[in-house]
Amino acid sequence: MSLGFIMLCHTAFDRAAQVARHWVERGFPVVIHVDARVRPKVFDRFRRSLSDLSDIRFSRRHACEWGTWGLVAATQDAAELMLAEFPQVRHVYLASGSCMPLRPPEELRDYLDARPRTDFIESVTTEDVGWAIGGLSIERFTMRFPFAWRKQRKAFDFYVRLQRRVGFRRRIPPGLVPHLGSQWWCLTRQTLESILKDPDRPAYDRYFRRVWIPDESYFQTLVRLHSTTVESRSLTLSKFDFQGKPHIFYDDHLQLLRRSDCFVARKIWPHADRLYREFLSPAPVLQQRAEPNPGKIDRLFAKAVERRTRGRAGLYMQSRYPNENWENGRTAAPYSVFQGFGDIFEDFDTWLGRTIGGRVHRHLFAPERAEFAGGETTYNGALIDSAALRDHDPRGFLTSLIWNTRGERQCFMFGPRDNQGIGWFIAGDVNAQIAVITGAWAVPLFRAKGDFSDLRREAARLQKIESEHLNILRSPWTKARVRIWTLAEFLDNPMVPLQTVIDETSPNALRRLTEVPRLVDLTGFGRFLQELRNQGMQPTLVGDIPVGEDPRPAMNRRGRPYLVK
Repeated sequence: MSLGFIMLCHTAFDRAAQVARHWVERGFPVVIHVDARVRPKVFDRFRRSLSDLSDIRFSRRHACEWGTWGLVAATQDAAELMLAEFPQVRHVYLASGSCMPLRPPEELRDYLDARPRTDFIESVTTEDVGWAIGGLSIERFTMRFPFAWRKQRKAFDFYVRLQRRVGFRRRIPPGLVPHLGSQWWCLTRQTLESILKDPDRPAYDRYFRRVWIPDESYFQTLVRLHSTTVESRSLTLSKFDFQGKPHIFYDDHLQLLRRSDCFVARKIWPHADRLYREFLSPAPVLQQRAEPNPGKIDRLFAKAVERRTRGRAGLYMQSRYPNENWENGRTAAPYSVFQGFGDIFEDFDTWLGRTIGGRVHRHLFAPERAEFAGGETTYNGALIDSAALRDHDPRGFLTSLIWNTRGERQCFMFGPRDNQGIGWFIAGDVNAQIAVITGAWAVPLFRAKGDFSDLRREAARLQKIESEHLNILRSPWTKARVRIWTLAEFLDNPMVPLQTVIDETSPNALRRLTEVPRLVDLTGFGRFLQELRNQGMQPTLVGDIPVGEDPRPAMNRRGRPYLVK
């Protein structure tokens, strides 16, 4: 008999009794500590259920409030009892009532017998490793913590603020280097006796009595003074979430637990009948003996934490609306926005859909209705073309559209006549590809009939709206891929920008354009712009299109790289 177990229990005593019986019946003694806050009737019933086992002892009881000295005192008394009652024990394994063995204890004994002087305890310095999650680090050793964090939270927080304000710092006992680590360890008899019989123990106990969460630092620090060989790891599988709370294992984690090759796991759900049946069976499933390696399942836990904290890209759940800018991607897939293209080309949406093989909508944010591809009134996910419903939550409308059609590239037209409330959202979306021809709004005005003074006012309004939108696209917070041309620049050689946006919209195509959309008739457009200037409206976003020089681009001309010195 070279291995003994200490169990700290406070609930689920029927399961704790099963585990204790499992160990004792295989020849391994167990010392149990029961929280003093447990009712006497419950404790007596638990004790009677194990009274037929000779190698079980119950240590003196302490009240074990989380984060307080009681947990360390309980462990000390249980360890002293283990060393006194079972002199043949060479390693002492600390576990909780919610722990469960994953491998036969004989394998653990053989593993420890091969390492007779090795202490297994996670022990890292506070300066080198960020152990604490959202809590105190070195301050837990330099302040006093007389109040329980869970039950006396206001007093706890007030006392911490007071100590920070007055600059209070406790003196760490000479020779101690504060370490932190998991509460669940396996120490040799020599190291444990050295800690418990240290002549300076009264001073250490007084100091750690006012340390916050001393069960994660007392043995972890003192083992560095007395151990000859420390393996800074725990043999107990214990996983924590992003808030520092332990993961609970259920029946559907059976294969996951087996794959870890760990000897003991914590924390097991008390009603996980299958787990207790499989791992505590008299004839457990034989496995190849392997080194405990919780890293095998770390990737799965990392994915679970990421899914819990960030969710899936572009998916907004009713139960988990993220804080602003906390979302894992604003939309679920890449999409393209074309501004001005539909104004200067006839049936641009039809041509684009044919060219890239994707779904091309017209103006999804038009003031009258959402203009879905093909003139549909209802789209994937039961999205309807109602402008009122869309404008109630334009972000939700766009993210739902992209989510419902993921796997198929979505493209839509946009312009200054549309609802601008979506502008910042699109600009800050890494999935968005935005191509803009500034001043293209002047082409529909040029082709419209009506009083010229009304056209001038409309031109001024549209230019102001587009100018504000361009400021958004050019801001340092924009994450979308943005390309901007003035109308004059674009019309000078449309093939180059068209080929560019097509290559970015459909990167797998890698082909030269063989068909181009038909440009609208711009005869007299230069004179129209001059009339706007004559009326006092300066169409600056259009670019330089002189009067009498109507745009007549050569659509078959291809750009050639050149160097400007």
